[in-house]
Amino acid sequence: MGVKRTLFHAAALAALIVPAILVPSIAGATTGHGTDAHPAVAELLVSGLEGTSGGAIGPDGALYVAEGTTGEITRIDPGSGATTTFASGLPKAVIPIGGPIDVAFVGDTAYVLVSVVGPDVGGNQIDGIYRVDGPNTFTVIADLGEFSRTHPPATAFDLDRGVQFALQPVRGGFLVSDGHHNRVLSVSRSGEVSELIGFGNIVPTGLAVAGKTVYLAEAGPVPHDPADGKVVSFPLRNPDTEEVTDVASGFSLLVDVEFGRCGALYALSQGDSPGNVPAGSPALPNSGELLRVNDDGTFSVVTAELNLPTSVDFLGDTALVVTHNGEVWKIRGVSRAAGDSERKGGDCRGDDRGHGDDHS
Repeated sequence: MGVKRTLFHAAALAALIVPAILVPSIAGATTGHGTDAHPAVAELLVSGLEGTSGGAIGPDGALYVAEGTTGEITRIDPGSGATTTFASGLPKAVIPIGGPIDVAFVGDTAYVLVSVVGPDVGGNQIDGIYRVDGPNTFTVIADLGEFSRTHPPATAFDLDRGVQFALQPVRGGFLVSDGHHNRVLSVSRSGEVSELIGFGNIVPTGLAVAGKTVYLAEAGPVPHDPADGKVVSFPLRNPDTEEVTDVASGFSLLVDVEFGRCGALYALSQGDSPGNVPAGSPALPNSGELLRVNDDGTFSVVTAELNLPTSVDFLGDTALVVTHNGEVWKIRGVSRAAGDSERKGGDCRGDDRGHGDDHS
């Protein structure tokens, strides 16, 4: 992702931009089963999408991906890779980051997070959560940009409406991470917005929820030191910053976190940098990693050499990785590659915390 020239080099925003990585990310990692015993191989499922970022598994078992450039949500058959347009007519990206940036389902209803389309970047649309009412009809249920403008964060910022990045359903509403305003917002189903928790300059990105605990990926500030790439957790209700717990660290620019089969937690690193380069410079090609979060606070590499990955979702024991360059990759047998079948005594079917949350 990027931003137009006048904003492209703003450090706070560049810290969120997917190609913006300034240091190698491998320090502190363990090699894990994914790089020796049972390597997990990524297979190309789809290419040719535009401005892709977040995705979600729908109630029909298909992957739904947000395309910011076209203002569409695309349905992808996880078996054949066939694509169809699920929704169109959403606000398109004004700058190379934004537009429809994430999607989530509550029952059979889809909700889309639209970001960076407001007046602070030269647009005239609403940064918020859109409910999909039909193939090209939507209802804005929460104006996140206006809330952000009238309730500024404690940290420094360049865009007063923020850069909302990830959408996570929870009971009674949603959580939304804002990687520019360094906080997580709570949104009720009726559209009431509040700040759930604020941080220093840690650049929050992906979200996952298990029971009453929120898991958050942190990209870390420029220069994206590996030690600053973390997964942290905190209570879902009324969290305090003192309750934030480090779960794992050691890879820079983590952009997503998600539960897979066997209750295992995974994170996604966007990749490595060519070195001491200006903010906004692309990551090294094919340097992203799907990571298994270990109990000792480290990561194990499950799959490496991913090209600018932005989000991951799980369908059974298969990971579906969306990349910034418009591709979706399928990674089969993730739990075996991560060694989770051995850890769980060889049979962990039905233990999938990532899809066990009550969003009713």
